[in-house]
Amino acid sequence: MKKILLGSFILFLSCGQQNKSEKSSIGCNQEPEYFLLRPEVEKAFGYSHAVKICNQIKISGAVSMDDNANPTAIGDMEQQMINCYADLKKILEHYNASFDDVVVENIFTTDMNNFLEVASYRNKIYTKHFPTGSWLGVKELAFPEFMIEIELEVHLSNN
Repeated sequence: MKKILLGSFILFLSCGQQNKSEKSSIGCNQEPEYFLLRPEVEKAFGYSHAVKICNQIKISGAVSMDDNANPTAIGDMEQQMINCYADLKKILEHYNASFDDVVVENIFTTDMNNFLEVASYRNKIYTKHFPTGSWLGVKELAFPEFMIEIELEVHLSNN
């Protein structure tokens, strides 16, 4: 909502009511930039690992897998988490970002008790502040060997 003072009247405009010149000066008309961490795997499954629009990046859930989509660290929650964060770091670096830029982190796990035992590893990832987010216990992930999946939303201060 934007407030404009016209003489002794105050006019309130929503984003949809602003004229085009105002929108272009405060908005972003940038085309989405897609990033594939493992192009062959992501094309086979039909997703992009990350999409950047203006100063926002949405990152699909990272899981513990190799470049051929084979699950890794089977049965080891902490190592799977470490592997997820390693992949997420590669994506952030592609966009010249870091975990300091993360504003939302959602974690999906098939074993919440096991996750809670190793969740403190996140203190090594988020050294300045923690993002918002949710920790969700789920019945299953894409492959039965996956115990954890981590997705991020990022806000870049300098576009």
